[in-house]
Amino acid sequence: MRHFDYLLEDERAELFSIYPLPINRSTEKEVLAHALGATLYMPAMRATISQDVMTKKHEGLISMVICLEDAIGDHEVPEAEQSLIRQVRDISKQMRHGLIPQDDIPIMFVRVRDVAQMNRIVDELQEDLICLTGFVFPKFTSRNAEEYLEALESCNRHVSFPVYGMPILESADVIYKETRTAELLSIKNTIDKYRHLVLNVRMGATDFSSLFGLRRGPDVSIYDISTIRDCIGDIVNMFTRQGSEHVVSGPVWEYFGTGERLLKPQLRQSPFEQKLGGSSGRRLRQQLLNHWQDGLIKEVLLDKENGLTGKTIIHPSHIKIVHSLAVITREEYEDACAILQSETNGVTKSQYANKMNEIKPHTSWAKKIMIKSKVYGVFHEHNNFINLLARTSNIQLQYSR
Repeated sequence: MRHFDYLLEDERAELFSIYPLPINRSTEKEVLAHALGATLYMPAMRATISQDVMTKKHEGLISMVICLEDAIGDHEVPEAEQSLIRQVRDISKQMRHGLIPQDDIPIMFVRVRDVAQMNRIVDELQEDLICLTGFVFPKFTSRNAEEYLEALESCNRHVSFPVYGMPILESADVIYKETRTAELLSIKNTIDKYRHLVLNVRMGATDFSSLFGLRRGPDVSIYDISTIRDCIGDIVNMFTRQGSEHVVSGPVWEYFGTGERLLKPQLRQSPFEQKLGGSSGRRLRQQLLNHWQDGLIKEVLLDKENGLTGKTIIHPSHIKIVHSLAVITREEYEDACAILQSETNGVTKSQYANKMNEIKPHTSWAKKIMIKSKVYGVFHEHNNFINLLARTSNIQLQYSR
């Protein structure tokens, strides 16, 4: 897989100064952890999963989770397990017969309900696990963390390829203030022991919200809900500290339709007009506003500012927005290069003459920028996410530059 592989060659050349590198389940763990981008959840009962994967139905899809937990009714579990096993075996068969290369298969995970279910699936699939990258562990707590990760380690002893885990923090002990610190510390201590197997730490903002009877609207971000915002801050604090950091992904965005708007739109018109020309820029902006995607854009930007990488999504229309916002700007890339190549430990002025680069404090940031530049690419200096979205939104471009 490669981010933005749906673009034509001349579009790639126009948009990117550095084009993304290919990735697959065998990519180096540190790089792969940053590369998942918009991770699409789909229920295991869906009968067309293998067909959708092989036909690349969802343009731009890089990572996905086949869900056996909340997306499945309790009475459907046995049928959903068998559906999952059939679909994974079908994809594996196509791989073995050379009908689909491994590099064309998304980074796939299975979200299980418990350790027993995970073990059943591992026993059933065996060599067919090759087309899965790992498992997602819901309701991950200090009480079940060791059990999940021991089972994952056992699985890895019987295969010749890495099988990763992605815990989801979404329990009451994590969100309730009086238990949060002790619970997060205990979970992190356990995850640290199995660092080589944990690809990504995720969070369940919907489950957190449900404990307070809350549901955010499309006009606000999860960061506007103070209870959830505070918990996100503590998760970032615990899990992304330099020296013992894990990649933490952004919470799900759940809106994809249209509806009445109460608050003002959250996208200024002028950046779109400046990048695409008046009428083209206004049309793209309006397309985004019509589907509440300005709320998604705002939340992804806040995810990035708060140290989160990637995002859980539930609709294919979110894929290109999340990925376009992950591309590194030329300015970010040049600043990161200057910081990492500096022969001093002091402060230097950015070549853009708009900021100071402090070598020591900004080195960790610069290293992350370089990793992300490999998998998301680097824009040409005159481009940003607006130019990229326009290429895939059927907008007749009228560039003003």
